[in-house]
This record gives sequence, structure tokens and C-alpha cells, in this order.
Amino acid sequence: MENITNDIFYVGVNDHEIDLFEGQFDVPNGMAYNSYVIMDEKIAVMDTVDVHFGKEWLQNIAEVLGERKPDYLVVQHMEPDHSANIDKFLEAYPEAKVIGNVKSFQMMDNFYDVDLEDRKIVVANNGTLSLGKHELTFIFAPMVHWPEVMVTYDSADRVLFSADGFGKFGALDIEDSWACEARRYYFGIVGKYGVQVQALLKKVSALDIKMICPLHGPVLSENLEYYLNLYHIWSSYTAETEGVMIVYASVYGNTRKAAELLEEKLKEFGCPRVVLADLAREDMYECIEDAFRHSKLVLAGITYNAGLFPVMETFLEGLKARNYQSRTIGVIENGSWAPTAAKAMKAKLEGCKNLTWTDTTVTVKSGVKEETKAQIEALAKELCAE
Repeated sequence: MENITNDIFYVGVNDHEIDLFEGQFDVPNGMAYNSYVIMDEKIAVMDTVDVHFGKEWLQNIAEVLGERKPDYLVVQHMEPDHSANIDKFLEAYPEAKVIGNVKSFQMMDNFYDVDLEDRKIVVANNGTLSLGKHELTFIFAPMVHWPEVMVTYDSADRVLFSADGFGKFGALDIEDSWACEARRYYFGIVGKYGVQVQALLKKVSALDIKMICPLHGPVLSENLEYYLNLYHIWSSYTAETEGVMIVYASVYGNTRKAAELLEEKLKEFGCPRVVLADLAREDMYECIEDAFRHSKLVLAGITYNAGLFPVMETFLEGLKARNYQSRTIGVIENGSWAPTAAKAMKAKLEGCKNLTWTDTTVTVKSGVKEETKAQIEALAKELCAE
């Protein structure tokens, strides 16, 4: 098993059997379920793994422990991909105790038929546990992204065990871009809870952190300011990249043509970055991720059954559910006899904070004509002028 430090070992697993994480997120590179062992006078195991990998996980632990036995299982997060093997752990190590907070144990009762009488240690916020050289501090992080979540700081090795924070999609035996899959993970799963993430970042800012050990994705040990800064940007709903994302939903190609023409004009006028996405054919959560990444968004949609085309409706609902805010938005609508998509798209984002709608709205009545091209050029100039 991999040494994280002299005393901390990785005992997690890679999942290449999964196709959809949480039943909705496409994970072509699989998923990692991370768990760690801290070896000291007392031994602590940090979290379990998905139910399908309990045997492999216990074998990993046994390989690290040798003849020794663990004293504690620390449960930072009760989602089943991290807690499903609590019962197997207790069967394998009947003298070990489980550490969690009040809400953790309430959820254990809900999820699992596990008798924890005389085997549980309930910790308070900022409570501590000494393993010998290693002293653990438990910092509550409610709604990042479940109510019982806590993170753990090891002052000896200056390691932050960050629960789902700083996690990403992808198994650890495949190399891919951290930022791309961490961003999709963040906005897909944690994005609604930016205020709570900001609160956690404030709590841990006073700590001397040398390494971050998340429950998904790689251990982060270099250039931590980069990762912390991205989390600050994402959780404060600040645009990460200056540029325009154009999303479109098109049936016969005319709305797509209008979106593509806008893309050309934006590039012609010197927009620093332009991204074009077909909502019907591209990964929905990639599109949501990119909408949060960029400073400006253009919605190109059609009137469909007096409402919106389904994929556009899904996209807008996804943005609103994740507290989309503080962006400039332009609109291209298309309708053959009663175009109402602009009004409907704006209505979908009602309640989102600090949205600035462009003065120019492009209205296509079936095909892209000269008057449409003039409107598109005006929209491009407006977006590039800001």
C-alpha cells in the first residue's frame, strides 16, 4: 500500500465497474473511494469504501497493519460510498471503536443495522483524539455537502483529511486533468453549498496544511494554494475564466446556425474565449460546469410546446439548483409562429442573484435572415464591450 507519509497509508480502492456515479454522473475513467490508515501508538482508519469493495479494502488494511489491530474507525461522511463497510470493519475488528458526531450516528441507525452499543465515541466540533504522536482535530463541515460531514486535521503530519472536499471523478490508476474533473465534481455535487464551503475554507485557513487527503481523487501535496484558490473561486461563484459559453438546443439546425454565427462574431471581435455546446449531445454536467467557469453565458433555445425544449429546461434547472449567480447572460430565441423562449428562459432563472441580462435579445423566426445576423452582431458587440 502507498505511503502518504511515514505514518499514513492509503488503503482505498479504484472502481472501474461503475458507469454512473450517484446514478447520474458519467465517469468514463471510473471512481476512487479513498481510505487511509494512521499508524501510531493507537491506529485510526479514516472512512470505509463502497459496498462492492469491502473485501479488497479490508485486505488493504490488513496488509498495512501486519500483526496489529486498529483502535478506531473515523467516519467523516455517511454517504454509502464511504460508509457502506462499517459493519464489515466491526466484524473484522471487534475491539475497535467508531468515531463520529451525533448526526453521523443518527444516520448510521438509518442506513445500517449495526449495534454500536459501547463501541462508539461521539465527538464535538473541534474535539480532539490523541493517537500518540498524532493528534486529530475534528472540524465540523455541515452541508459540505451533507449535514453530518466533518473533516479531520492531523497536526503531526499537517494533513487535512477533507471528506468530499477537493474530490474529483476518476480512478487513481488513470491520469487525467485534476481541474476539469474536480470542477465537474464540485459543481455537480457540492455546487449548491458555496456558502458552507466558504465557511469551511475560513475554518481551515488558520491551519498549517502540508497535504490534503480527500475521499475521492488524488492526495494533494504540492502547490496547495492552487487548489485552495480554485475552491475559493468556485464556492464564491466567481467566474474562473473570462469568456463566453454559448449553449444551444436546436431541432432542425436553425438555432444551431444562429449560435455558430454568434461564436464566429465573438471571435472576430476579440472575445478571449468562446465555448459552444449542444445541450442535446454533450454531457449535461460538463455544460453546467462550463457555465459556472465562464463569466458570460448565451442561451440559444427554441419555443417547444409553448415552453422550452427539454434539454434547455434541464440545463437551466441545473444551474438554478446550484445557485448560479453573478454572470452576464444573453439570449437567442427561435419560434416559427409564437417565439416565447426568451421569456421562458429568463423565468427559469428567476431568483438567481446578480444576473445581468444583455440589452440585445436575438429573435429568430424559423430561419436565420439578414435581420437576424444584424441582431447577432449587436449581441456579440455588447458581450465583447463589457
